[in-house]
Amino acid sequence: MILDRIENAKRYAGVHAGVAKGLEWLATHEIMQLPAGKQPVDGDRMFLNVVRAPGKGQSKAALETHHRYIDIQYSVVGEDLIGWRPAPTCKMNKGYDSTRDLEFHDDAPVAWTTIPAGYFAVYFPEDAHAPMGTDGQVHKVVVKVAV
Repeated sequence: MILDRIENAKRYAGVHAGVAKGLEWLATHEIMQLPAGKQPVDGDRMFLNVVRAPGKGQSKAALETHHRYIDIQYSVVGEDLIGWRPAPTCKMNKGYDSTRDLEFHDDAPVAWTTIPAGYFAVYFPEDAHAPMGTDGQVHKVVVKVAV
């Protein structure tokens, strides 16, 4: 997991080519007016999910993992609260949905991180994460980067 301000995005260019491209996209595009939902960027290699919704709260935010995509979670307005746990320590819940590249887990996060507006967090396949843990309204962009 990586947590930083979007102004520092270039520091992570060597982590993964797709992560560098996703962070560059966030830093150079006007994202405030993007409509909610899935937005194409580079076919299946990179796309966005724009979220404008109330948070679920910590008790209802479920840990999830992805096998094929890295998540870059960027808070546009307000803040998100995201739980984290090493994926290898998680138990399977409902099984892996290959169509959605999504697997939920029963375990509780071992840490919670606030992602303020203007900050991003990168979650790799080995990072189970529980987004939308805030009690407030969330406006964020999730960049999905193919592994």
